[in-house]
Amino acid sequence: MNLKYLSRIFYIAILALIIVGSALVLSASSAYSALRFHDNLYRLFSAHIIRVVIAIFSLVLFSVIPYELYRVYSKKIIIGVAGLLVLTLFIAPNVKGAGRWINLGLFSFQPSEIAKFFLIVHLAYLIEAKGDELQDYKNGFKYPLVWIIIIAGLIFVQPNVSTSLVVSTIAFTLLFIGGAKISHIVSTVGLAGIAAFCFMMMFHHSRQRILTFFHSFGSGSEINLQVAQAKIALGSGGFLGLGLGQSRQSNLFLPEAYGDFIFSIMGEELGFLGVVVILLIYLVIFFAGIIIAKNAKDKFGQLLAFGISFTIIISAFINAAVVTGIFPTTGIPLPFISYGGTSIIFMCGAAGVIVNIAVKSHKYKLKTSQASESVSK
Repeated sequence: MNLKYLSRIFYIAILALIIVGSALVLSASSAYSALRFHDNLYRLFSAHIIRVVIAIFSLVLFSVIPYELYRVYSKKIIIGVAGLLVLTLFIAPNVKGAGRWINLGLFSFQPSEIAKFFLIVHLAYLIEAKGDELQDYKNGFKYPLVWIIIIAGLIFVQPNVSTSLVVSTIAFTLLFIGGAKISHIVSTVGLAGIAAFCFMMMFHHSRQRILTFFHSFGSGSEINLQVAQAKIALGSGGFLGLGLGQSRQSNLFLPEAYGDFIFSIMGEELGFLGVVVILLIYLVIFFAGIIIAKNAKDKFGQLLAFGISFTIIISAFINAAVVTGIFPTTGIPLPFISYGGTSIIFMCGAAGVIVNIAVKSHKYKLKTSQASESVSK
């Protein structure tokens, strides 16, 4: 398949999600904006559009930056990211029992979203550099493992349990794809899982979410108010939905409907058909990313493209699972759609990296093909 053509499909799919997401944010945030900002219906929507513009700029910018540069600076960047996560523990304001955001006055950002992307970059570099040694625990596997523990651990103690688990899942999947031994991965994940569960039970908010989630199975009750209202929204949408802007649950029935629970507003306004189409677009992005990864000109590009594609799809389906009550409530936004700053900007930047990998690999294949033709002549 022509990688240049595939990169265009990738672009269009992401832009489609951003456009739909902006319309849903407008609908989902207007009532809350009017209540909080003195009848200003468009306050949150305006802030979202500014971030969308920055995100699209990020998408374009990262699509023209040669992805090979990340290999060169990956160690310095990941050390800087780890330092930023440490700084977060000391200066981030405590919101709902966790300190996750650094406020710089004009804007705030979530370092864990930055860490998620650059951990993928550094793991891709380490896996390529170690080669076959990755199968040896002492000489290969332990090096990426150290960085997974550092980054996921620093996110975990914020506490941001859900993001830490997602980061770990992405990281170990990347190690598996990169050729690490399954026995090393399984044993490490098993021990880490036991330790993580013990620590989760130490934090009040994560303990409550877990206990409430398991209690809901026995009692038949909903996990919490948000999930209960989200299911009402999804159910009332029917097959074709109520139409854009016609949501009833966003009228302060569903708390913070424009954020992590915007999937339910999507179901209410676009219906079952609309939700299926959106999920199919995520699958298109994922499979396009996999094809680009498979055809990348080097292992670093392959791992980078896979890691980013996997991040997008797993974030989307975790968000959907949370909203429908399949998973405990987490703080994982719906990629390219949920209201937010750091997530949409860095997710678009990461998607731009995949586009650059596709373009670079396409040019490399053309150059190789032309060189072989000239030799044959």
